Amino acid sequence: MLYVISSQFFFASMDISVKLLNGLEPPVHALQIIVIRMGITFICCEIYMTIMGVPDPISGPKGVRMTLVIRGVTGFFGLSGMYWSLQYLSVADATVLVFLTPLTTAVAGSVFLKESYSIKQAVAGVFSLVGVVLIGRPEFLFGSPDAIPQGLSEVAPAQRLAGVGACMVSVLGNTGAYTSIRAIGKRAHPMHVMTYFSLWSTIISSLGMVVFDIPVVYPTSWMWILLLLMVGAFGFVAQRETVSRGVTGMYAQVLFVVVLERLFFGIMPSLLSVLGATIIMSSALYVVVNEKAETSPKPKYY
Repeated sequence: MLYVISSQFFFASMDISVKLLNGLEPPVHALQIIVIRMGITFICCEIYMTIMGVPDPISGPKGVRMTLVIRGVTGFFGLSGMYWSLQYLSVADATVLVFLTPLTTAVAGSVFLKESYSIKQAVAGVFSLVGVVLIGRPEFLFGSPDAIPQGLSEVAPAQRLAGVGACMVSVLGNTGAYTSIRAIGKRAHPMHVMTYFSLWSTIISSLGMVVFDIPVVYPTSWMWILLLLMVGAFGFVAQRETVSRGVTGMYAQVLFVVVLERLFFGIMPSLLSVLGATIIMSSALYVVVNEKAETSPKPKYY
């Protein structure tokens, strides 16, 4: 559990670094951040597997390569949606919204992997949507939002909803990624999963920069270089620790994010955000605990 909690600190630090990069002049585009972060991750993965003698370090084992590709592509959308949302949302709000992933993954597991899905899990999903509304605070329900997180720069209601929409893209991408990982099971090394994720994220981000004519932002200060290196290093270490572990330790990430945002940006979550976060996290935790209870072996009595 110590490894899981430490990995969540690295995830939180990585997201804070991305937020800082968004505030630089000129700001670094999300796709460029992904290219650098996942490029570093891919290189680290290949070095690790070469040193440890993991077979098929690039192509992966036969029989699961297409599933690994799906994991890589969907993982890109999970990552890019999160990074884009940080332009308009606080890191804490974006992090909590992505906690919808366990709920949507349970639905996807039921549809594609024929796993069980209970009425209680569906109810938890409905409650989570209430939490999303409280964090997103659409203008047609709440009027002009005057309860934005303290310290967060002013954003228009449409921009905040765009940030929430980007988080939903992230949730759908993560759902596809985690469902693919479940389908792969133990047929591939965890580092193969990371390799395909980093490789396809780098490829798609690079193509996106070319297609949409996104200019490359070159370093103008030591802070720029340091933040990008931190994104890459924190991303690899955090992913390395959690790639084959449960998600219950992820809840420590919210605490780290709140503390780090307070230190770096002076941001305090609003009361509605705290309430929405509590609903989403409680619902997601219930789904995770319920899944573990259903999959654990039942005691036998003789």
